[in-house]
Amino acid sequence: MLSLDQLTMSYGTRILFEDFSIVIGPHDRIGLAGVNGSGKSTLLKIIAGIIEPEHGEIQKAHYVTVGYLPQDGVLSSDKSLYDETVTAFEDIMEIQSKLSDAHRQLSEFEPESIAHQEILEIFGELQNKLEDLDAFRMKSKTERVLMGLGFATADFDRLCGEFSGGWQMRIALAKLLLREPSLLLLDEPTNHLDIESLQWLESYLKGYNGAVILVSHDRSFLDNLTRSTFALSNGRLEHYAGNYSSYEQHCAVKREQARNALKNQERKIKHTQEFIDRFRYKATKARQVQSRIKQLEKMERIELPQEESEIRFHFPSPEPSGAIVMELKNIAKRYGTLSLFENLSTTIERGDRIAVVGVNGAGKSTFARILAGIEDFDSGERVAGFKVVPAYFAQHQAEELDLTKDALETLTEIATAETRPKLRTLLGSFLFHGDEVFKKVGVLSGGEKSRLALAKMLLQPANFLIMDEPTNHLDMRSKQVLQDALAEYSGTYVIVAHDRSFLDPLVSKVFEFSYGKLRIFAGNISEYLDRKQREQTSSPPADDTTKKPRTALQSEKDRKRSEAEKRQEFFRKTKPLKDKLRQVEQDITALEGRKLQIELLMGDPGFYKNGEEAKIVTREYHELHPRIERCYSLWAELNEAIDKLRESL
Repeated sequence: MLSLDQLTMSYGTRILFEDFSIVIGPHDRIGLAGVNGSGKSTLLKIIAGIIEPEHGEIQKAHYVTVGYLPQDGVLSSDKSLYDETVTAFEDIMEIQSKLSDAHRQLSEFEPESIAHQEILEIFGELQNKLEDLDAFRMKSKTERVLMGLGFATADFDRLCGEFSGGWQMRIALAKLLLREPSLLLLDEPTNHLDIESLQWLESYLKGYNGAVILVSHDRSFLDNLTRSTFALSNGRLEHYAGNYSSYEQHCAVKREQARNALKNQERKIKHTQEFIDRFRYKATKARQVQSRIKQLEKMERIELPQEESEIRFHFPSPEPSGAIVMELKNIAKRYGTLSLFENLSTTIERGDRIAVVGVNGAGKSTFARILAGIEDFDSGERVAGFKVVPAYFAQHQAEELDLTKDALETLTEIATAETRPKLRTLLGSFLFHGDEVFKKVGVLSGGEKSRLALAKMLLQPANFLIMDEPTNHLDMRSKQVLQDALAEYSGTYVIVAHDRSFLDPLVSKVFEFSYGKLRIFAGNISEYLDRKQREQTSSPPADDTTKKPRTALQSEKDRKRSEAEKRQEFFRKTKPLKDKLRQVEQDITALEGRKLQIELLMGDPGFYKNGEEAKIVTREYHELHPRIERCYSLWAELNEAIDKLRESL
């Protein structure tokens, strides 16, 4: 269908790719892999005809059309959402315009006239063309795609300029899907989608009647859609059969083979060098020594790829919080006449790993800001738990960085003695390599600033992390570093994200926001999606009395009853422990407060003038220390007992 022949592209002295050729079939599903900056977006733009390669050519059949969705830079229009979207059907709209003209001309001639008959024939031909183009389904197809991508019917009459940048990208994607080009080029299409829209797009693309090339950092999306992988690395493009996970497995085998080959080569070099050193000055061995020296000089040294060095990062060990990390009680939040939350109540406990999901606009980011204490609410109560130290990350925080400092200085100013030696490694894992760590924040791109803000947050010794879309602007490797660090983290976290492969190994609870309501699901993202799917398919029609649906429904009821019984059992067993824990935390707060009061008194020079009173207060101060220690010891024992009960149920 389309072929690239001997393509070469470079920027300055840096070669992105050189002299490679590929063929794209009519129904291919291709994932384009490579680190940030390897040339993936450039290659898509060349295929789309937006930029010209330095050398080589693109050959395609005359009937082949190419559609391209960029990462950003989509402009809004002054049309309504619906009117802008249907511009995707330019051929249909052109025929409809001709039909209108023909209909108008018919009224200008007598029915018996030759002109009237000719126009009538044209009218019929145009109608046949509309039928061939399936024009009568244009409205339903448009509505289906818009609603699949998360738009409500109430949005159809809104002007495109009223939508945010993320929704603008959805409009561009909707138009592209409705055009149905022979080859779809999608550059990070999932960045601005929630989980429901992402699932819809995945299903739509599986049935798409054309070829698709994807650039995405969403592993699940790539794995579920692609059947082959093109990998860009060091100026070369290599083709692998299978999806992204298959490609990674293949790379792991290649790395292992390269490591073994390197070990063998090093062993051979060592033995050869030992022979040279041993017999260098023996005349009888001179010819053999020279032969060995030439062997070493001609030997092509094996070098492991840059990705071979393993990057790992560990969060600073936080001080444990109380059993209850955060309580929201009857929270109400409104924006003008829009009521986002009413009577929102929930409790987050120590050790919770929570994913927050829901359609865009459901209040996920607002919920995260309320948890972090940076968003006001109209009524209700936010109660932070004992010794809770929160840390919050969102994309806008990148704008709060000091523009005069470089990337390394930004991290150095908050790093501890333990983490300071690892800063270059941490920056490398978030795509700041070599001298890039000395780039001033003021010249960084939006994505680079976001990555730096995330790295800065990771250095804070907090025990409650609140993260809003932390994986945006991260490549696969950086996400893996963050994922590994979160897996080992000992505190509590809440993550607003839609990346299923990132969240699945991390979370054990899902908060779903929908129409102002919060639903809580036990399990990870895959279990949550499975349960949602069962909910949609297990409810039988009202007049259906077949056995199978009733069995499925009964099974779901049994599961819910079992989960409810476990929750009740946990609540019953832990209630006295939690009551005692709450009292201990109050005692610690009171004792610590009294200790601080006395220290302030003792710092006053006049304190010791009244000797008797000073003696009493000093004795009280010394007695406080063992009391506080006993309280902390009891606090730790109670927390441990609650954790053991949680694990046992």
